[in-house]
Amino acid sequence: MWMLTVIAFSIGIGQGQAGFVLPWAQAATAGTKVDNHYQAEPQDPSGKFTTATEVKPILTATKGNWVAVREYDGRDLVYFTHLLAWRCGIAGLRYSINGAEMVDYPVPACQTDTATPNALPADHLPFIYQPLKSVETVAVEVIYDDLSRDTAEFERKAVLIP
Repeated sequence: MWMLTVIAFSIGIGQGQAGFVLPWAQAATAGTKVDNHYQAEPQDPSGKFTTATEVKPILTATKGNWVAVREYDGRDLVYFTHLLAWRCGIAGLRYSINGAEMVDYPVPACQTDTATPNALPADHLPFIYQPLKSVETVAVEVIYDDLSRDTAEFERKAVLIP
Protein backbone atom coordinates (compact mmCIF):
# COMPACT_ATOMS: atom_id res chain seq x y z
CA MET A 1 0.00 0.00 0.00
CA TRP A 2 1.38 3.39 -0.95
CA MET A 3 0.85 6.57 0.94
CA LEU A 4 1.32 9.93 -0.71
CA THR A 5 2.43 12.82 1.40
CA VAL A 6 2.03 16.39 0.20
CA ILE A 7 4.67 18.94 1.08
CA ALA A 8 4.27 21.61 -1.63
CA PHE A 9 4.25 18.67 -4.05
CA SER A 10 3.52 14.94 -3.84
CA ILE A 11 6.09 12.29 -3.03
CA GLY A 12 5.48 8.57 -2.69
CA ILE A 13 6.82 6.64 0.26
CA GLY A 14 6.07 3.19 1.57
CA GLN A 15 3.73 3.07 4.53
CA GLY A 16 5.66 3.22 7.78
CA GLN A 17 8.72 4.73 6.13
CA ALA A 18 9.80 8.24 6.88
CA GLY A 19 9.97 10.73 4.04
CA PHE A 20 12.38 13.62 3.75
CA VAL A 21 11.86 16.97 5.40
CA LEU A 22 12.24 20.15 3.39
CA PRO A 23 14.42 22.90 4.91
CA TRP A 24 11.44 25.01 6.06
CA ALA A 25 9.79 22.00 7.69
CA GLN A 26 11.60 22.30 10.98
CA ALA A 27 10.01 21.96 14.39
CA ALA A 28 7.93 24.96 15.36
CA THR A 29 9.78 27.60 17.34
CA ALA A 30 13.15 26.36 18.49
CA GLY A 31 11.82 23.09 19.97
CA THR A 32 14.56 21.09 18.36
CA LYS A 33 14.87 17.39 17.76
CA VAL A 34 18.09 15.83 18.97
CA ASP A 35 18.53 12.11 18.22
CA ASN A 36 14.73 11.73 18.11
CA HIS A 37 14.39 13.54 21.42
CA TYR A 38 13.14 17.05 21.89
CA GLN A 39 14.58 19.81 24.03
CA ALA A 40 12.28 21.91 26.19
CA GLU A 41 11.92 25.56 25.29
CA PRO A 42 11.49 28.51 27.68
CA GLN A 43 7.83 29.03 28.55
CA ASP A 44 7.77 32.81 28.94
CA PRO A 45 4.37 33.86 27.54
CA SER A 46 4.78 36.25 24.64
CA GLY A 47 1.13 37.12 24.07
CA LYS A 48 1.62 35.82 20.52
CA PHE A 49 0.79 32.16 21.30
CA THR A 50 4.30 30.88 20.66
CA THR A 51 4.76 28.60 23.70
CA ALA A 52 3.14 25.43 25.01
CA THR A 53 1.98 27.42 28.03
CA GLU A 54 -0.10 29.59 25.68
CA VAL A 55 -1.34 27.05 23.11
CA LYS A 56 -1.87 23.89 25.19
CA PRO A 57 -5.11 25.15 26.83
CA ILE A 58 -6.49 26.04 23.39
CA LEU A 59 -5.56 22.73 21.80
CA THR A 60 -6.87 20.81 24.80
CA ALA A 61 -10.22 22.59 24.57
CA THR A 62 -10.44 22.08 20.80
CA LYS A 63 -9.11 18.51 20.60
CA GLY A 64 -12.08 17.42 18.48
CA ASN A 65 -10.81 19.74 15.71
CA TRP A 66 -7.23 18.50 15.53
CA VAL A 67 -7.74 16.67 12.24
CA ALA A 68 -10.28 16.44 9.45
CA VAL A 69 -10.84 14.03 6.57
CA ARG A 70 -12.28 15.11 3.24
CA GLU A 71 -12.99 13.15 0.09
CA TYR A 72 -11.71 15.21 -2.81
CA ASP A 73 -10.66 14.51 -6.37
CA GLY A 74 -10.81 10.74 -5.91
CA ARG A 75 -8.71 10.69 -2.72
CA ASP A 76 -8.98 11.13 1.02
CA LEU A 77 -7.29 14.28 2.28
CA VAL A 78 -6.27 14.23 5.95
CA TYR A 79 -5.99 17.80 7.23
CA PHE A 80 -3.80 19.00 10.13
CA THR A 81 -4.78 22.66 9.67
CA HIS A 82 -6.04 23.26 13.22
CA LEU A 83 -2.84 21.95 14.82
CA LEU A 84 -0.67 23.87 12.40
CA ALA A 85 -2.53 27.09 13.21
CA TRP A 86 -1.19 26.75 16.80
CA ARG A 87 2.16 25.18 15.88
CA CYS A 88 4.39 27.76 17.56
CA GLY A 89 3.93 25.96 20.88
CA ILE A 90 4.44 22.55 19.28
CA ALA A 91 7.85 20.91 18.93
CA GLY A 92 6.62 17.89 16.97
CA LEU A 93 3.56 16.28 15.42
CA ARG A 94 3.09 12.58 14.67
CA TYR A 95 0.19 10.71 13.12
CA SER A 96 -0.97 7.21 12.28
CA ILE A 97 -3.56 6.13 9.73
CA ASN A 98 -5.62 3.02 10.53
CA GLY A 99 -3.33 1.88 13.35
CA ALA A 100 -0.12 1.92 11.31
CA GLU A 101 3.16 3.04 12.86
CA MET A 102 3.30 6.70 13.89
CA VAL A 103 4.96 8.97 11.31
CA ASP A 104 6.39 12.45 11.78
CA TYR A 105 4.45 15.22 10.09
CA PRO A 106 6.77 18.06 9.03
CA VAL A 107 5.81 21.18 10.93
CA PRO A 108 6.82 24.50 9.34
CA ALA A 109 8.93 26.80 11.47
CA CYS A 110 7.20 29.45 13.53
CA GLN A 111 7.45 32.86 11.87
CA THR A 112 8.58 34.71 15.01
CA ASP A 113 9.91 37.67 13.04
CA THR A 114 6.42 38.53 11.72
CA ALA A 115 3.26 39.97 13.24
CA THR A 116 1.54 36.59 12.73
CA PRO A 117 4.00 33.90 13.87
CA ASN A 118 1.48 31.05 13.46
CA ALA A 119 0.54 31.92 9.85
CA LEU A 120 1.28 29.02 7.52
CA PRO A 121 3.86 29.59 4.80
CA ALA A 122 2.30 29.75 1.33
CA ASP A 123 4.33 26.73 0.20
CA HIS A 124 3.03 24.39 2.93
CA LEU A 125 -0.11 22.38 2.25
CA PRO A 126 -1.73 21.34 5.56
CA PHE A 127 -2.82 17.85 4.49
CA ILE A 128 -1.71 14.47 3.22
CA TYR A 129 -3.26 12.36 0.47
CA GLN A 130 -4.57 8.85 1.07
CA PRO A 131 -6.49 6.51 -1.24
CA LEU A 132 -10.22 7.27 -1.46
CA LYS A 133 -12.24 5.92 1.49
CA SER A 134 -9.14 4.25 2.97
CA VAL A 135 -8.88 6.36 6.12
CA GLU A 136 -10.86 4.69 8.90
CA THR A 137 -9.00 6.15 11.89
CA VAL A 138 -6.42 8.86 12.48
CA ALA A 139 -4.29 8.90 15.63
CA VAL A 140 -2.32 12.03 16.50
CA GLU A 141 0.44 12.76 18.98
CA VAL A 142 1.31 16.37 19.76
CA ILE A 143 4.68 17.04 21.37
CA TYR A 144 4.58 20.47 22.96
CA ASP A 145 7.68 22.61 23.27
CA ASP A 146 7.63 22.10 27.06
CA LEU A 147 8.05 18.36 26.29
CA SER A 148 4.57 17.40 27.45
CA ARG A 149 2.56 15.27 25.05
CA ASP A 150 -1.07 14.72 24.20
CA THR A 151 -2.73 12.17 21.95
CA ALA A 152 -6.09 11.65 20.33
CA GLU A 153 -7.67 9.13 17.98
CA PHE A 154 -10.47 9.94 15.59
CA GLU A 155 -12.93 7.77 13.67
CA ARG A 156 -13.51 8.79 10.07
CA LYS A 157 -17.20 9.60 10.56
CA ALA A 158 -16.38 11.95 13.45
CA VAL A 159 -14.00 14.11 11.40
CA LEU A 160 -15.35 13.73 7.86
CA ILE A 161 -16.13 17.10 6.26
CA PRO A 162 -18.17 17.69 3.08
